[in-house]
Amino acid sequence: MTSALAWLVRLCGLVGWVAGAVACAWLLGAGPMGRPWHEPLVWGGVAAGCAGVRVVALWALVLVTRREREPADGVSLAKGAAATRKPRETLGDLGDTLSVDGSEPWVKGRTAAVWLLVAFASGAFFACLMTMSTNDRVEKLRDAGAEVGTARVVGKPLATRAERDDEDQIKGYASRLVVTVSDGPRRLTVKGAYTYDKPRAGTRLDILWARSAPELGGYVNESKDLPTLAAGRWKAFADDELGEGALIAFIICAVIGGLVMAPVFTLVPDADSLQYQAWSVPVQTIRGAFTVAQYLAWRPIMLGHELGLVSGLVAGGGFVLVLLFYVFTSIQAIAA
Repeated sequence: MTSALAWLVRLCGLVGWVAGAVACAWLLGAGPMGRPWHEPLVWGGVAAGCAGVRVVALWALVLVTRREREPADGVSLAKGAAATRKPRETLGDLGDTLSVDGSEPWVKGRTAAVWLLVAFASGAFFACLMTMSTNDRVEKLRDAGAEVGTARVVGKPLATRAERDDEDQIKGYASRLVVTVSDGPRRLTVKGAYTYDKPRAGTRLDILWARSAPELGGYVNESKDLPTLAAGRWKAFADDELGEGALIAFIICAVIGGLVMAPVFTLVPDADSLQYQAWSVPVQTIRGAFTVAQYLAWRPIMLGHELGLVSGLVAGGGFVLVLLFYVFTSIQAIAA
């Protein structure tokens, strides 16, 4: 029984690692996705399920191990304090006595793999949150069959406002325009059209509009990838400003997590401390709970539903808590 539970823990860890990596790869744009995001939803569910089963198996392993180490007649022959002392391994030190995977190269390699996944997942979540579109007008146009066309500004813009960055430099213009669309309506109103240059009569623009619902107006934003929005699909590194920012953020997370923290928290602690944490029920329970909570918080996003307050907070900042907890437990392993 003990051996079967130990192998179940290992199997869940391996399958969960692979599923988590595949889910994050889809979030990063293994292919543009339309909602619901079936691929990361399924793979993320496998990862979360494995995390939950692994925690249950670890707790069962503790109970079975404790029962097997009790005297057969239920009476302790020890005297005094020794009779009431609880063995340390019933809570966390299962790696030394139950596993055959305690060699230093294996323990170090396993720890490095976990840290690489944590860095990869943090970057994927960050990039995804930066680039998700929440524009109601785009959603309405897409529901009406949006398409991308070429428009020409008719007459003087009705209103124009300069958009400035943190250094008070003009980065673009938000305007209210009347445009005519090639092979479309002769007059179409566009509110909040964002352009890098100040629009004038005759300026040509790419526009997102719906042939079946011209009353919705159009959507103009030169910082967005309009074909991707029109297709009702999403990708992390779109050909726009947010896509470039998401790529930079992902690289930073991957470099800091994968190339800095992973080697430090893998090579500095001794193998015994890393092995103890890998089989520590409290540590692994918290890690598993974080994984399941992240999946449940992201599930509405992947299904295309609106986020509630709690789900939004967990989805937006949960991966930061996961990263901080991994850093905390790794520092503990170094100090042990």
